[in-house]
Amino acid sequence: MWGKSVFAQRWDERLRKVQTNVDLPSMEGVLRRAADEGRATLFEHEVYQFLKHLGSETPPRTLLLPVTAMPDDEELMSMPGDKVVLKIVSPTIVHKTEVGGVRIVPKEPDKIRATCRRMLYEVSEKYATLIERHPASAPEKYRGLSGDALLTAISLDIVGVLLVQFMPPDSDAFGNELIVGLRNTREFGMVLTAGLGGTDTELYAEHFRKDRALVSAATANLDGITFFELFTRTVSYKKLAGLTRSQTRMVTDEQLVECFSALIKVANHFSPHNPEAPFVIDELEVNPFAFSDYSMVPLDGLCAFSEPRAGGVPRPIAKIDALLHPKSIGIIGASPTRMNFGRIILNNIIKAGFSPDDMCCIHPTAQSVDGVRCVAGLDRLEAPLDFLVVAVGADMVPDLVDQIVERNAAQSVLLIPGGLGETEESRERADEIIAKIAAAHTTQSGGPVFCGGNSMGIISHPGRYDTWFLSEEKLPKQRGTHHRNMAFISQSGAFMGTRVSQWPSLDPAYLVSVGNQTDLTLGDFMAYFKDRPDVDVIGVYAEGFNDLDGLAFARSVRAAVNAGKEVVFYKAGRTPEGRLATSGHTASLAGDYTVCEACLTQAGAMVAKNIGQFEDLLRLASRLHGKPIAGNRIAGFSSAGFEAVAIADYVQTDDYQMQLAEFSPATQEQLTELVRRKRLESLVTVKNPLDINPGADDEVFASVIRLLDKDSRVDAVVAGLVPITPAMHSLITAAACGVQNKAEGPPDALGASCDCNAPEKARIVDELDALRSGLRKPLVLVVDGGRIFDPFKDALEALGFPVFRCVDRAMEALSLYIKARLTTALGRR
Repeated sequence: MWGKSVFAQRWDERLRKVQTNVDLPSMEGVLRRAADEGRATLFEHEVYQFLKHLGSETPPRTLLLPVTAMPDDEELMSMPGDKVVLKIVSPTIVHKTEVGGVRIVPKEPDKIRATCRRMLYEVSEKYATLIERHPASAPEKYRGLSGDALLTAISLDIVGVLLVQFMPPDSDAFGNELIVGLRNTREFGMVLTAGLGGTDTELYAEHFRKDRALVSAATANLDGITFFELFTRTVSYKKLAGLTRSQTRMVTDEQLVECFSALIKVANHFSPHNPEAPFVIDELEVNPFAFSDYSMVPLDGLCAFSEPRAGGVPRPIAKIDALLHPKSIGIIGASPTRMNFGRIILNNIIKAGFSPDDMCCIHPTAQSVDGVRCVAGLDRLEAPLDFLVVAVGADMVPDLVDQIVERNAAQSVLLIPGGLGETEESRERADEIIAKIAAAHTTQSGGPVFCGGNSMGIISHPGRYDTWFLSEEKLPKQRGTHHRNMAFISQSGAFMGTRVSQWPSLDPAYLVSVGNQTDLTLGDFMAYFKDRPDVDVIGVYAEGFNDLDGLAFARSVRAAVNAGKEVVFYKAGRTPEGRLATSGHTASLAGDYTVCEACLTQAGAMVAKNIGQFEDLLRLASRLHGKPIAGNRIAGFSSAGFEAVAIADYVQTDDYQMQLAEFSPATQEQLTELVRRKRLESLVTVKNPLDINPGADDEVFASVIRLLDKDSRVDAVVAGLVPITPAMHSLITAAACGVQNKAEGPPDALGASCDCNAPEKARIVDELDALRSGLRKPLVLVVDGGRIFDPFKDALEALGFPVFRCVDRAMEALSLYIKARLTTALGRR
């Protein structure tokens, strides 16, 4: 079901043959004329001129009636039809309908002139009243004005009234208007949006399910057919294509593809990424497009543009390798007399296995700190360091950055200090540091790369170091050289630390706290890890991207996913209140969450909607990476009836559509025989989900898992191991599951586990240990019980299985994971 039918493939080929005829030089001319008049916006009739050069739309005829003009009857009667539309023309009045700035009148010269005179006065008055009621919404030039001064300012800005051809749409029914827009976003550059149009667009977006009212995508790596495929999921497409009851098709698929393709071409030309762009389109919106006799007719539009700005300085991200795999490490800020942050970091580095012989402390008077030699200053270093950790007060950082750059003291630097942009008071200091680092990147060597500030540190197991300033007593860490396949990148060190504390078996190879992204960004680290052969899974917590770094991040996500990696992403700051909180924490301005979610989902990331879901998806990605997933057919079983029912309940939601697998005849027969042999036939009906009754012993659980794994009609298995049932051997001691010996890494086997009920019998942990190497399909376990069963859960996780404490989270996470894996596989084909 996840491939395309022959018919669909042929239809794709037809749509891909759609041609566009975009006249970019003429579009530049429209913008140039407005810029020459000192404007950064187009009037509505100029928007129609701009759209005419797209070659795919049918703008209405227009005639501008200036404020001082006295149009004659012949001019007014030049429009076709028996009605005309009158619209106020002003650079500051965007939402004209709200202030009476749009009127439909009979095409009678006296009626038109009278309505124009009325509009010139009434619109000014209504707009002034609206601003006085809602001063925060006032354009900048009207801020602080009121009364006659405000009314006069608004009146002077009105250019006139636009006479527009009235083009009756084919239908006035709900959903028969389309909004299409381009927006230059700070994080992702040019973004195309389309969906339900008209005056209620915001209402539709708020109350319809995600991606059903509007769809958005970054245009940099997009074509018209790909965006059209996204658009087909919306209610708008279903209405326009005549796919709802009593609805007829109003526009062809080819027209939509042509429109989207043309706008993408325009977006990528008038883009901040195009060095040849004479202007950048900040916003271009048509709301709505109506449809008349298979023509796309824009009924309103706006366009704002600006001069291109200079791009940022590229960072030498290849030096991230020195940051994560250094041969030498230096520390500034380790005290020889007290246990401060710098000294905790020093000790954590040594405990992680880095040789003290390859380390030094920068200290003006001390000879050594905890056995590590001291150097009096950066100017006394024999050779540049690979990695320098700065753990001093924020006020000392600007001068230190100067010294590091001037003396070429290190290839990479970790800035631990906060106070570098988190508050308004520290912004000036942060800007000073950013400017110094950017200047260093323009030199021949490229200067050092900086991670932070406000970083909690980095743990690199391959690099044999730990620079977190958290003590081992507060946060025990996994040590040893066992296999790890995950990188965890977080803008918040506390977020990463609390995840590790709650989930010790998380155990990534790399844990990177990027902090304020003073230099190295989330996109830079994603670009690095996408090419690391030892990293299969990348987890990312973000609060905001630097300018255009969201687009760079998305491109690297796509490359990582195409290379077979899995990316799990969670972004905070989705609400106005959340954005304010993230800004105060790491000095990052969170961008539009909807755009972020759309761009990264389209790039192939698994985008979590909350912290719990992020943990769950990361748990599955780390444990199930490499397991083949052929489809979305799930089989589930439990010894508790409520879990079997929940499996069925959660097989489909608004966010995913899985199926309950239908057992093959052979599986049905073997399960029936197993139930009969265990004398459970009077209590168990063999079906999916399977309620195998609390009387089922450990052998039954293991046997069912084995049979479902072999069934070709099953793609994934969910097993509810209800630990409180009498027949389940689930009372495992903490010592037996290896949780007291983390320094040696996860245990290889758990045969020594004990069960106080019946130690002489086979135990479920041992059964699963014997099974695990032969299982071909994803297996998710559920252990829904109290804290006395934590060792049982730990033992199962130590075997490499993803374990959940409630069935609903297990089903939701597995279904989202399967959906993402299948979608990615389809995209690669």
